[in-house]
Amino acid sequence: MTDGALLAATRRREQRSGQDASRPAYDGRPLAVLAAVFTLAQLVLVRPVLGLGWDEIVYTSQITSHHPAAFFSAPRSRGVTLLVAPVASWSDSTVLLRVYLAVLSGLALYLALRCWRGLFPPRILVTAGAFFASLWVTLFYGPQAMPNYWVAIGALIAVGGFLRHRADPSAGGPLWAVVAGTALMAWMRPTDAVWVAVPLFVLALAGRQWRSLLALAGGLTAGGAEWVIEAYTAFGGLGERLAEASRIQGGLGLHMAVDDQLRSLGGRALCRPCTGSMPHPVITLWWFVLPLLAVLGLVVAVRARRTLRTLLPLACATTAAIPYLFMIGYAAPRFLQPAYALLAIPVAQALWYLVTAPRGRWRPAAAALVALAMAGHLTVQLAVLVHTVDRTLDGRRDWARTAGELHRLGVRPPCLLTGYRSIPIGYYTGCSSGATFGNNENTTVGEILRTAERTPVATLTGPGGTPPGYARPWPVHMIGDIEVRVAPTPGR
Repeated sequence: MTDGALLAATRRREQRSGQDASRPAYDGRPLAVLAAVFTLAQLVLVRPVLGLGWDEIVYTSQITSHHPAAFFSAPRSRGVTLLVAPVASWSDSTVLLRVYLAVLSGLALYLALRCWRGLFPPRILVTAGAFFASLWVTLFYGPQAMPNYWVAIGALIAVGGFLRHRADPSAGGPLWAVVAGTALMAWMRPTDAVWVAVPLFVLALAGRQWRSLLALAGGLTAGGAEWVIEAYTAFGGLGERLAEASRIQGGLGLHMAVDDQLRSLGGRALCRPCTGSMPHPVITLWWFVLPLLAVLGLVVAVRARRTLRTLLPLACATTAAIPYLFMIGYAAPRFLQPAYALLAIPVAQALWYLVTAPRGRWRPAAAALVALAMAGHLTVQLAVLVHTVDRTLDGRRDWARTAGELHRLGVRPPCLLTGYRSIPIGYYTGCSSGATFGNNENTTVGEILRTAERTPVATLTGPGGTPPGYARPWPVHMIGDIEVRVAPTPGR
């Protein structure tokens, strides 16, 4: 480097240092308060006593030493299992696991929003975080061992880091945020990570941002490597795993699931098959207003000449939502969490515009109307949350009561359950679960009968169901509306 070039570089560094010194330090306290309130709200409203759900059981049982591992199907990824490992690997306390996940999800929200500092004023980030955190689906799934919230967090980190690196290519921190965000998404759900990252790849290629491209590819590789390796070791190859995942999900293709998602907004954790009436319009109104506010936020950004930082999260939210709105034949409200998290940024801009744009005597009136609308929105979200939590608590207590009755019938660990809801009831009973057909097929009739010669085996038949042929001679018991057939043990 010549003396002149060295002097010029030194001056540029000094100018940047002077600018940094004159710029006020970023105050992260509002975001910290938001994260703390979010964590506390989860613990109070969702309650740590909520038992584990079906999918949670599959993920946590892979790492526990106190329960047999449930069948792990092709679409699933090991990210959630590793996420809960610090607690689930040594403790069977659901309360402890819930508290751990609630605290971790609050901390993750804080860190994800911090990745956007400098791109938007703190009030925009706090509003965006508050909007996302106040959705019933966010509060409900924050303390649960499920992947979608963490895909949303990874999406916020990756997109925020991408934009910050684009604004200042010399900064290395944002680039690492891109790696971390994409890796977290791929760690939890590799296919979701690819959909979210599509606009980022397109923009990086168009702008020849080779370091950003490398960060995106590196993050996806780091997060998705285990899933790809497992595809070859357990499913016969990547193509075979993708095909099996598509089959389990009903065959991915062109499906109109918009109405299914609407039906799930009333608190249905899984809408499959998605039949029945639509929720009350008051419950679904926010879902129709959300894209309108996001578009308004984009219009505001275009007028203010900061289009990209608003357009990019909007584009990533769109690609994240496409497969769950138009390519799958069922719905669950948690599927759209990454889209909600990214849409929260332009929505927050729109809300502040509605409050601050009117002049004179109209400004207080506008602020009052927005505040009233947000209060109504929050009321609806909390009502759906309370209803969903109460119903879920009842359902999981039924599983626990069924497990207690099975123990009374002599079905105790080590044991095997097959049939109706054998995975969750098996977990609560302490038994392995088996299926000879369907999405969770992992055994044969011969293996079940051989197991019955050594350990207790029971087959569960739900209302209106037909017991399998091998279990029809077994003694029958009724536990609520579940028909239980317990295999005779040798010598009895």
